[in-house]
Amino acid sequence: MLTLYVHIPFCRQRCSYCDFYLVTKRDHIDAFFRALALETAARSEELKGRTISAIHFGGGTPSMVPVHYIAEWLEQVASLCSFNPDIEIALEANPEDLGGNALEALRSAGITRLSIGTQSFTSEKLRALGRPHTASDSREVTAAALRTFPSVSVDLICGVPTESLSLWQEDLDRALELKPHHLSVYMLSLEPKTQLSRMVRSGALRVPDDGVQAELYEGALEAIQLRGYLHYEVSNFALPGHHSRYNLASWERKPYLGFGPSAHSFLVSPEREIRTANVSSLARYLADPQRAEGFREELSGEERFTEEVFLSLRINRGVDVEFLRKGNKLGHRLSAAISRFSERGWIYEEGGALYLTGKGFLFADLIAGDLIFG
Repeated sequence: MLTLYVHIPFCRQRCSYCDFYLVTKRDHIDAFFRALALETAARSEELKGRTISAIHFGGGTPSMVPVHYIAEWLEQVASLCSFNPDIEIALEANPEDLGGNALEALRSAGITRLSIGTQSFTSEKLRALGRPHTASDSREVTAAALRTFPSVSVDLICGVPTESLSLWQEDLDRALELKPHHLSVYMLSLEPKTQLSRMVRSGALRVPDDGVQAELYEGALEAIQLRGYLHYEVSNFALPGHHSRYNLASWERKPYLGFGPSAHSFLVSPEREIRTANVSSLARYLADPQRAEGFREELSGEERFTEEVFLSLRINRGVDVEFLRKGNKLGHRLSAAISRFSERGWIYEEGGALYLTGKGFLFADLIAGDLIFG
């Protein structure tokens, strides 16, 4: 099985906290999809004979482009390979793009899962984040999507400027009342080159400190899990059968192909593992989409081991202690590290494997790094 990712780089605006590759001008949408078709045709051998289990349209904001482009690309790919009978075709969307008959058009084009960038269901937080939609839009669009699609995910951000525990609880309650199939909960991070980061550094804005962020996150864990959601990854919660197939396959280190500017691919064979990335420039991509690759590396044995530990902890599928002991450089210090994290209530051992606790998810990368490198 293979999964596919398509990076559609167009957005109406760049949000203050966003550091993804995107462009805010829409005059190249048609040229982009012509280039995407050329890249896909040039890579037909990578698709030939393969069965696709999931496709994810990310960005950018895929929901802002005319839906016929999405449908035409799906038809092209279907002519080059096979789709699993229950394939999941997911698309990221913003509420402001989903009025009129947009939901029905996306469903007719073959989209089976909608991931809505609501970010919040409260007016205060949406204003603080500079989002163009309202709290009413978040509620109405999510409710309409749940009537239209077999699987719907909503994004929430916690830790925004001036956020309190009570406001976060109100936000969570409003989201959970709608019963979406999936929730992605992200703690606001200050990416170095973003407007938000510059404003915080200058003192123009303040965000909750790490202790408050941890309190917000732990509050979310309890509230969401009480509603029957499985916490299957650091930031992701799903009702049974509604995890993101593309994301989970990526975290499980299964092969995937990425199309479009800045998209990554992971190529796996018995002998080697290779990661590639397309150029992070729309202009360069449009100039030569048939040779869009801008980066390629073959992973060493140590890099493969490191990824396995980091990602296994991130999705909490358990890290075998003996596997960890054979591959790391800590020697006898590994047992001391395991004891230290266990005493803090961050990990527990069961059946010879290590798992994160709910609180441990907050420190997943720190724990993984310490277990590997000390």
